[in-house]
Amino acid sequence: MAESVSAGCEPAVPDPRGARWRGWGAEKSSGTPWDHEITLRESLPPLFEQGLKWGDLVILRGTNEAGKSAPATKGQLYASPSYGYLRRMTADARTLVSLRDVGKTFSNGTIALKGLNLDVGESEFLSLLGPSGCGKSTALRIIAGLGEASSGRIDWPGSDEADHAAEIGFVFQEPTLMPWATVFDNVFLPLRLKGASRRSVQDSVNEALEGVGLADFANAYPRELSGGMKMRVSIARALVTRPKLLLMDEPFAALDEITRFKLNNDLLALWSKLRCTVIFVTHSVFESVYLSSRIVIMAARPGRIVEEVAIGAPYPRGETFRTSSDYAAWCRVASEALTRAIEAKAEA
Repeated sequence: MAESVSAGCEPAVPDPRGARWRGWGAEKSSGTPWDHEITLRESLPPLFEQGLKWGDLVILRGTNEAGKSAPATKGQLYASPSYGYLRRMTADARTLVSLRDVGKTFSNGTIALKGLNLDVGESEFLSLLGPSGCGKSTALRIIAGLGEASSGRIDWPGSDEADHAAEIGFVFQEPTLMPWATVFDNVFLPLRLKGASRRSVQDSVNEALEGVGLADFANAYPRELSGGMKMRVSIARALVTRPKLLLMDEPFAALDEITRFKLNNDLLALWSKLRCTVIFVTHSVFESVYLSSRIVIMAARPGRIVEEVAIGAPYPRGETFRTSSDYAAWCRVASEALTRAIEAKAEA
């Protein structure tokens, strides 16, 4: 395991020497795109000792996958893709879905997204964080196939275009349960739509309910449940098909803080068990830091990615992490990045 190093008051980060990193973006001066992997030879502490901080532009030198010398590369430490940015790639990291120059313009002329580039890795927990109107939910719906991009493309490496939709689960802002159906039948719905009989998937539905702590409420109706319990049913319904990708659009926004904390913990436990990829939309800095391995920060008018923060805290996470100085430091980093996104000028 790579050792962790600290830089002043910044959170501990993995020592990157010998690890593969992927950089992509465009040179600031020429706009020339670049996309390749490098292996860093140097550690990060010297950079911080020189007064650099997260988000600063740096020059990186290293070797490529073949061991050949790689040219100096401009990049930022988890920062703006308008300069280029870096993301650590583990030895077995594989991309599940890629968005390439995705744009969305609505019929009234509103440009919701412009030039969105994003790679999401297998088993990653990624949060989209940004102000209202920055296109977070629009991006999620395009990935899910619930909306079409006006430009650009979405790639699914290793998956046929015809079957990737069957590997997606979606949790909406509201539970969207059928009020006339029991909890069991609400969770059974996606399997029923696939032609499965109730008897053949009974164990699968019960397992999904047990996973969200509702095994004893299979015969209850939505009107008999609290808000948090309804959202648990919605999560169970999304997970009952064992999707590779779980899309969550601010699922806990309307819940009280105590319920939200509990569901955050339960979600991480489920993610750790199932190892699916999660893309989670939120307005909360604190929630995004607690849950995520990586936070993508978006700005509005038009919706675009302006920064990203890779959270270096290990899993599993719990109340010890939530009350730690590392958590506070990561929240500060994400909050400062969000402030810059809110203050970012609209593009022409």
